[in-house]
Amino acid sequence: MGRVLLAKPRGYCAGVDRAVVTVEKALELYGSPVYVRKQIVHNLHVVRTLEAKGAIFVDETDEVPEGATVVFSAHGVAPTVHEEASSRQLRTIDATCPLVSKVHSEARRFAREDYDILLIGHEGHEEVVGTTGQAPDRIHLVDGPEDAARVKVRNPEHVAFLSQTTLSVDETQTTVKALRERFPHLQGPPSDDICYATQNRQVAVKEISSAVDLVIVVGSPNSSNSVRLVEVALDAGAPAAHLVDDSTEVDASWLEGVETVGVTSGASVPEELVTGVMAWLAEHGFNDVEEVTSADEHLLFALPPELRRDIRARERETAAS
Repeated sequence: MGRVLLAKPRGYCAGVDRAVVTVEKALELYGSPVYVRKQIVHNLHVVRTLEAKGAIFVDETDEVPEGATVVFSAHGVAPTVHEEASSRQLRTIDATCPLVSKVHSEARRFAREDYDILLIGHEGHEEVVGTTGQAPDRIHLVDGPEDAARVKVRNPEHVAFLSQTTLSVDETQTTVKALRERFPHLQGPPSDDICYATQNRQVAVKEISSAVDLVIVVGSPNSSNSVRLVEVALDAGAPAAHLVDDSTEVDASWLEGVETVGVTSGASVPEELVTGVMAWLAEHGFNDVEEVTSADEHLLFALPPELRRDIRARERETAAS
């Protein structure tokens, strides 16, 4: 009988939960369709579930009919997106994760103080695009330690760094170290940009990786934090690690010679997908399950203020009638 070490915490973080509930509440409140710019969170199953409830996902704001309701994803958007939405008279609900909003605020502050801002992140990721849009003339993308040697700034003594919230903690620290060697006066944010949930999930997978023969990470390929979990597992000593969207992608050949499997999931993954993988493993003889807890999470974020306002108004109408 095989063993399974199930990492905790795993799955939904507070920002993802808030974003998904935002779309669900908007559909209840305004009716279908509610448009969503980009994937609300980077998980294929979440997107399909919300589509079945009446959400329509679009790439850009100009695909939304004038006067309709649009939700901005948890990854955040540039100010120009808000301006485009306003020009089309769209009802906007901003589901940007508050931790991403914090990075946006830091970017604007450093820009006001005329710093060159080195944004550690992955080119093309929606969060990076949204953060860059806060101060496009001041932000330079640094995609890993190698970029640290190449980036050009106006004044080496007036430089600050920020980071995408879903990166590997260890890799980001390596990049910051390389930047500090080049720019000794480098300023940083008042508190770490990497999200608490990303850090907690990486710590949890590290704790199990050296004790297993295989790690299965449940998450979508476009989920940065899920992809990072695979990398962290391998770096922490797991002989093998694979990313799967759900149980249908688990390959039985991975289990050859394996006695212990580690399982975790990215911050945008509903628990039902992990349950499906656990059921698949049980069918293949891995019935002995131990949950390994490295942290307890209790953080909750309030729904976006524009949505809360309309929910209260609806409740008053209902009470009056």
